[in-house]
This record gives sequence, structure tokens and C-alpha cells, in this order.
Amino acid sequence: MAWWENVKNPVFQDYYKKEVEMALFTNLIYIVGLLCAVWVIYDVFAKNNKLKTGMKVLWTVLALFFSIITAIVYYFVYKK
Repeated sequence: MAWWENVKNPVFQDYYKKEVEMALFTNLIYIVGLLCAVWVIYDVFAKNNKLKTGMKVLWTVLALFFSIITAIVYYFVYKK
């Protein structure tokens, strides 16, 4: 039995259930974004030797700020 089922008011039960679901979804998106940023940074510095230093810094900054979008763009620009 989940902890929000102990709440007496059914309106609050739905509210707490939605809050927990949203927190789980947010954590999932955060983990995916973190993995994307780590992958781009690792690939730029360890495997992609043809990039100049300025481009490596640019990809790193983009990966830190826009991780999922940067990973998608990086994949289609340099991996395909």
C-alpha cells in the first residue's frame, strides 16, 4: 500500500499520487539528460580527434546546457 493511500480525503490522494508520478518522470528525464551530456563530453574528448579545441569546448558547453538536444544533434552531425 502506497503512503498516499493513507490520506483520508480522496482529493488529496489523487494529488499526492500525481506528485509522486511527476517526481518519478522528472527524475527519469534528469538521468537521461545527464547520460546524454556525459556521452557527448566523453565522445568529444576521447574519440573525436578531428575536432579542434574550440569546437570541443563548444560541444562541451552545449552538452552541459542542452544535454538531450545536443546529444541528438551531435549524433547526426558526427556519428552518421
